[in-house]
Amino acid sequence: MMSGGAVPDFSVLISCYYEERSIEEFHERLAAAMESLNRSFELIMVNDGSDDQTFQKLTEIFHRDPNVTAVIDLFKNSGQAAALTAAISEARGKAFLFMDSDLQLAPEEIPLLVKEYEKGYDLVSGNRTNRRDSLFRIIPSKFANVIMRKASKSRLRDFGCTFKVINADLVRAFQFGPFHTLSMVDIISAAGRCREAPVTHYRRKYGKSGWTFRKLWKYNMDNIVIMSERPFQIVALMSFLLGILFGVRVVLDYLTPFKLMESVSNGLILNSIVIGTFLLLAVLCMIGEFTLRSFNNLRQIPKYIVKTILKKEEYQTALFKTEGLQG
Repeated sequence: MMSGGAVPDFSVLISCYYEERSIEEFHERLAAAMESLNRSFELIMVNDGSDDQTFQKLTEIFHRDPNVTAVIDLFKNSGQAAALTAAISEARGKAFLFMDSDLQLAPEEIPLLVKEYEKGYDLVSGNRTNRRDSLFRIIPSKFANVIMRKASKSRLRDFGCTFKVINADLVRAFQFGPFHTLSMVDIISAAGRCREAPVTHYRRKYGKSGWTFRKLWKYNMDNIVIMSERPFQIVALMSFLLGILFGVRVVLDYLTPFKLMESVSNGLILNSIVIGTFLLLAVLCMIGEFTLRSFNNLRQIPKYIVKTILKKEEYQTALFKTEGLQG
C-alpha cells in the first residue's frame, strides 16, 4: 500500500455512467491488474451524473479500498471528457491511466500498455483491432478518427479508445478544468512520442453506451473546429487559383485569338452556382460555429459541476503538501 505522502507512479482515472451492474466486477479486476504491476497507484472514480446506484456502489468501494483516493459525483451527465477532467483535478500521479468502466476493455491488459509506456513514450493508446460495437457506432467513429488524425497531425488509428497511458506533466500543462475540459486531440498533438498497442474489445455486458449519435456528431464538430485553420486555407487557395484562371481567360480574350472556354453552357453556370453556394454556406457555418463558441466561452459557463467528492484523509494531507510546494 502506498503511504499518504508519496506521489504514486500511476493515477487511474475512471468515468462511470450507469454502471451499477458492472462497477463491482470492474473494480475487482482493475485493482488486481494494478497490483500485478508492483508500482504505486491510486484510483480516482467519477460518477458522470448517473441516477441509479452507481455512486452508492462507488462510495462502498471508496470505504473498502484504500487505493481509491477520491470518488466524485457530478450534478448531471456532462460527458466523458468532463468526467475525466474532474478526475484529473484530483490526481497526483506521475502518469495518468484512462479507462472506461463498462468492461468492453479488459483491465487485465493494463500491463501491456504500461510495458510500452515504460519504454519512454509520452503516450500509449489502445487500438481496438476487433471492435465489438454496432455499425451505428463504428461508422461515425471511423469518420471521427480521420478528422482527429488531421487535427492532431498524428498517425494514431483509434482515437476513440479511452484506454490510454499518458505522462501526467503533458496533461497538466493544459490546465484542464471546468471551463476547459480534456481534449485528447490537443494532448496527442503536443506529445513527442506516441504509440498504439492492440487491445481486446468486448461486447457491452450491461446497459447501453452513453455515446449517442448526437454526442458523436458534436464531438466530430469539436475536432473540425480544431483543424478549421486548414479548411479555411484550402478554400482561400482554391479561390485564389480560380481568380487567377479567370484573369488569364479575360487577358487571352483581348490579346489572342485563342479562346479559353469560348462557349459556356447554362448547365455549367448552374452547376458553378450550386457548388459555389454550398461552399459559401459551409464557410458561413464554420464562422458561425466559431462565433457561438467564442460567445459561450465569454459566458464562462462550467462544463461540469461537482456535487459530492469523497477523499481519503491522508490523500488530502498529501495533496495539500504538494500544492504548497508547487505554490
